[in-house]
Amino acid sequence: MKKPYSVMIVGGGTAGWMAANLMAHRWRDRDVSIMLLESDAIGTIGVGEGSTPYLKGFFKSLGIDESEWMPACNATYKCGIRFPRWSTVPGYESYYHPFFSPLDREIGQVFFENVRRRRSGIDTPANPTDFFHAPFLSSNACAPHPEKPLPFELDYGYHFDAGLLGRFLREKAKAAGVEHLIDTVSTVERNGENIEAIVTEKSGRIAADFFIDCSGFRALLLGGAPDYRFRDFSRTLFNNAAVTVQIERDFSQPLLSETISEGLSSGWMWRIPLQNRTGCGYVYSNHYVSPDAAETELRKTLGLPESARVNHLKMRVGRAEEHWQGNCLGVGLSQGFIEPLEATALMLVQFTIEHFLEAFRFQDTEAPGPHKKTVFNERINQLFDGVLDYVAGHYKLNSREDTAYWRAAREEIVISDRLQALLDCWDNNGDVDRLLEQAGAELVYSRASWYSLLAGMGRFPRNLRPADAAVAREHQEVRRFCTGNLARFRQHQTQLDSLRQSVSEPA
Repeated sequence: MKKPYSVMIVGGGTAGWMAANLMAHRWRDRDVSIMLLESDAIGTIGVGEGSTPYLKGFFKSLGIDESEWMPACNATYKCGIRFPRWSTVPGYESYYHPFFSPLDREIGQVFFENVRRRRSGIDTPANPTDFFHAPFLSSNACAPHPEKPLPFELDYGYHFDAGLLGRFLREKAKAAGVEHLIDTVSTVERNGENIEAIVTEKSGRIAADFFIDCSGFRALLLGGAPDYRFRDFSRTLFNNAAVTVQIERDFSQPLLSETISEGLSSGWMWRIPLQNRTGCGYVYSNHYVSPDAAETELRKTLGLPESARVNHLKMRVGRAEEHWQGNCLGVGLSQGFIEPLEATALMLVQFTIEHFLEAFRFQDTEAPGPHKKTVFNERINQLFDGVLDYVAGHYKLNSREDTAYWRAAREEIVISDRLQALLDCWDNNGDVDRLLEQAGAELVYSRASWYSLLAGMGRFPRNLRPADAAVAREHQEVRRFCTGNLARFRQHQTQLDSLRQSVSEPA
């Protein structure tokens, strides 16, 4: 009897169990056996607790409703990200990167027009915080669902407890037939670029046809490939460490549906609101501040008691040149990492798995040839590099002068020719829309996102001519329009409360 095609996933966590669920679902009608091996001796990072709207598609593809997974993971909605203390430009000391929706089409055009005017030297309001619906919703503790359904969905992401999400996905995968093994890999048996088997401490030798490396920064499988190459991003992204803490939620305060990414002395701090707590973390460069000093700054900023427990982490920023090599695919931290500024980690995981499933073909239990892998690897690298450009743009555009870190992050980082061309075009009042259209998918982020970043940081001429009264009236109309629409969303806050009341007990 012909044996089923065997897939071994090494490493659990969110990445491993996302891979297990997507593969079990896609191959449910195939003769495939999937095993996930994770070690109880090796912990997971477990701090990636925000997402982009892309994660909605993950749960939708698996047929899992928000009403099921969100309470189980202490999850909340995320309308966008607020960025205080990145800029010192008057009126632009803070800005908001919203997730966009059809509600924003009309006022979005006003925003784009105001940005065009300001780039040409006219003093018009152009901070994205004042134009889009997302910042109005999140700052008023509203979920992105109106009381009466709209003919379209709003775009939004999520906040969640990463540990609880991993456990939730583990049970879903096991119910779908994925075998779960607790063990630790001791050696990896290779034959050229292919892996033949792993040898574990308790279960001995385990062979498989294909391997998924979800082992984190160690890249236990992918990193040992004979032609493994890693592209280091440290000359572009200086941050290489983080100190994190979890704060019990103050239920007297509203539950905001936004991530806050606040600039500190040598990096930035996230605040992620969950149903039962707020997750905070200071992402920094240890070349500019020591771990002890970073912890002190985090404690002072948050007013933490001495008893508050913090966790120190190290990060390796960069990516593999080949995410799929031989019969091994790297997923998650093993394939690469771009710092958590725009919460892209799970998007990169999901994108990698979904595109692998599209590219992979069962041909007498053999994977496709080198050309298929080359196209796949190029596409994943394109996504990583596009995200890198957008994240690097935050540092290049900062206008802080108060510390050596922020000056170096602006003046010394190495950015791509593509990002430099975009900045030059913007500064010279060129045709940015045409440049973005020509770049297409390579820049990953939409026109609205790039405009929000560039305008939100206050990247405009210094000497501006006054705008006429009509422009001022137009801006007031935009604010009234957005504020008026809040009434359509407020009642949905009761769903947030009901989620809180039905959450699982914190781990």
